[in-house]
Amino acid sequence: MRATLPHSRLRRDGGTHSVRKAVALTAVAVMSAGLLAGCADDGGGKSSGSSDGKGKTTITLGLFGTMGFKEAGLYSEYEKLHPDIKIAENVIERNENYYPALLNHLTTNSGLQDVQAVEVGNIAEIVGTQAAKLEDLSKTPGVSKANWVEWKWEQATTKDGQTVGLGTDIGPMAICYRKDLFEQAGLPSDRAEVAKLWAGDWSKFVSVGEQYQKKAPKGTTFMDSPGGLINAILSSEKDKFYDSSGQVIYKTNPAVKNAFDLTAKAAKEGLVGAQTQFQPAWDTTIANSKFAAMACPPWMLGYIKGKSKPDAAGKWDVALAPKSGNWGGSFLSVPKSGKHVKQASELVAWLTAPEQQAKLFSVQGSFPSAPSAYTMPEVTGAKNEMTGDAPIGTIFADAAKAIPVQTIGPKDQIIQQGLTDNGVILVTKGKSAADAWTTAVKTIDNNLEK
Repeated sequence: MRATLPHSRLRRDGGTHSVRKAVALTAVAVMSAGLLAGCADDGGGKSSGSSDGKGKTTITLGLFGTMGFKEAGLYSEYEKLHPDIKIAENVIERNENYYPALLNHLTTNSGLQDVQAVEVGNIAEIVGTQAAKLEDLSKTPGVSKANWVEWKWEQATTKDGQTVGLGTDIGPMAICYRKDLFEQAGLPSDRAEVAKLWAGDWSKFVSVGEQYQKKAPKGTTFMDSPGGLINAILSSEKDKFYDSSGQVIYKTNPAVKNAFDLTAKAAKEGLVGAQTQFQPAWDTTIANSKFAAMACPPWMLGYIKGKSKPDAAGKWDVALAPKSGNWGGSFLSVPKSGKHVKQASELVAWLTAPEQQAKLFSVQGSFPSAPSAYTMPEVTGAKNEMTGDAPIGTIFADAAKAIPVQTIGPKDQIIQQGLTDNGVILVTKGKSAADAWTTAVKTIDNNLEK
């Protein structure tokens, strides 16, 4: 569940992830105080997960956004299976408020809850700097590497084989589009025909945008934002910001520059809206049907539904993207300093098992990171109000199978945000692509040095 809010940070809204705009279940508190509402350190580095005084052990979870475990009824189901366990979650709405506090408490090895969520954009840093503070969940009974897509398992595994987090969801990328706007612009609206228009090549996707714009309904653009386009392209590349040795390569990787230039071209030609994703003005473009297509992992359907007017239901559809990529996904970890490490590890193993991942998708839109869930009825029979009869579970499963194995670095979010908020967005405001690239690089490098 996740990407950056903006861009690399996922959001959770209905079915979104990371900072996917969500309903906070607790007030957003900053840093140390905020992360551990009701879960103070006992003075010995142990979290305060405890007995409720009635013979039950309370397992506390520190989460961000709306991860959906409670909404899908998974806590109550687990408590029925384990009458001696009580589950309590403490939620901070935005990962950018949640993660700094988590990192602070891991660094000091105190004040941690029994279970802590980690967003995919942060997992490399956690693996690289905090693994010693976390349980090796590969040793938990019932946990098998085979239950996860290989790259998801590897993202949370150290070089010496310690797995510090079990994956919840992933964000296989597709393209959500408005059938009515495509038809008005003279384009096909059948999802198979639409996918053929741009199959295998993001340049073809931009070309379809040029066709759309020639006959576009007044006041609309082909795509929602430059950030959405560059994120989709980069998510589909095997090599992005870091190489396999951990070196930063974003400035020398031709795939990054090509994605930037292609997005800048689309921005210059007016094919994308001049908006930053997940900001109020962008939300308005969804509500007012101001664009025809957008990069769309499964959780985005929840965001679309939350921001659309009622008459938009059924007007959307989902087609495979030119190339598959991943946007989002989270992990559950268990700090060694917890009072109930064994019980917490068992809970995490159960919450992330294929059966529970499938249930979570059917309620929350969080797509399973467990391949065996793709054939379960909760996935194969999934439908969404916004996309009508579209077999979204099957479409996203097909996309998931083609996601490239990508190296995730500790500062991916900083680089992604620099390329978007300090880069391609500037082309929509009149800057040249060359000037926008220079500004983005300067901003990124300054932030990487901090």
